[in-house]
Amino acid sequence: MKLDVVHDLQSVYRKLVDSTSRPGLISDLGKEAALLDGENAAGCSRSLLLLALTLLDPEVTFKVYGSEAEAVEGEINQLTFAKAVQADQADYLFLLKDAGAGYLEHAIENANPGTFANPHKSAVIIAETGAITEGDNLLLSGPGIQTKIGINVELAGDWIEKRNEKNREYPTGVDLVFVDRNHQLLSLPRTTQITESREVEKEWVM
Repeated sequence: MKLDVVHDLQSVYRKLVDSTSRPGLISDLGKEAALLDGENAAGCSRSLLLLALTLLDPEVTFKVYGSEAEAVEGEINQLTFAKAVQADQADYLFLLKDAGAGYLEHAIENANPGTFANPHKSAVIIAETGAITEGDNLLLSGPGIQTKIGINVELAGDWIEKRNEKNREYPTGVDLVFVDRNHQLLSLPRTTQITESREVEKEWVM
């Protein structure tokens, strides 16, 4: 592993913060991912592993979804000393690309939303997905976005509806982070409003 655990992981963290403060901004983790020199945790992508190395430590907990979940949890534990727990107790939930249909919705439903007194104790869900690109399938608005911004996320399911339900009582809720096969990162904090393009088309028709 050629990764500099101080300099390079700080770079990953800055990119995550930038994409969180400016929802819709796609950050490229390709440079840092290449430094892992092909090493990864079982079926875990290098981008997701980078985020695990950046965010996890012995003081936080996590949960992995996927066919190799147990093996990935064991390796991440060895690398970060973070403890694997049940979903509703986890600070971070990681969804591998082979987790299957419905698992993101399941993770959102079971994730800890925090409390009104301690919303910062809510979970962050980090999911591997298909391509993340600029586009107009999803329209984002809210803090950090001047008007609206379009994005494409290659991900099926009813996760947007489930996310809206989970985040309906602000400031509680969950934050989402997506990484794709090209090491592109997209962050969707709970304050970001997401509208699917087909919903906009319906409004115009009506």
